[in-house]
Amino acid sequence: MKFLIPALAAVTAFAAQAGNNATPEQAELRAECAKSYAETSSISTPVAANEYQFVYANGKYKGEAKPGKLLACTNDQYAAYLDKADPAKVMAAYPTAAGRPTTKKKAEAYRQ
Repeated sequence: MKFLIPALAAVTAFAAQAGNNATPEQAELRAECAKSYAETSSISTPVAANEYQFVYANGKYKGEAKPGKLLACTNDQYAAYLDKADPAKVMAAYPTAAGRPTTKKKAEAYRQ
């Protein structure tokens, strides 16, 4: 039992570290995605120093809008962007398509 807890902690730490390993190509695609959604996440009117503007995407909190700062895409936005992006760039970032976010499609009923 005393070896179970450190082993479990090591496994979770490794999994968290492995999940954050993004290639430069993936980072470039995420940056392009953020630029494509800039009009929905940037401040269009000047704000006072003590004023905050929060951005929501489909009812989920996305972040605080600040002048000159782009907000990251949500997973759904990123998956939709990958569907529209240049296929060569997407294949460079995800050569085997493993780990590539996809849009969730409803399963169709089997018809005869």
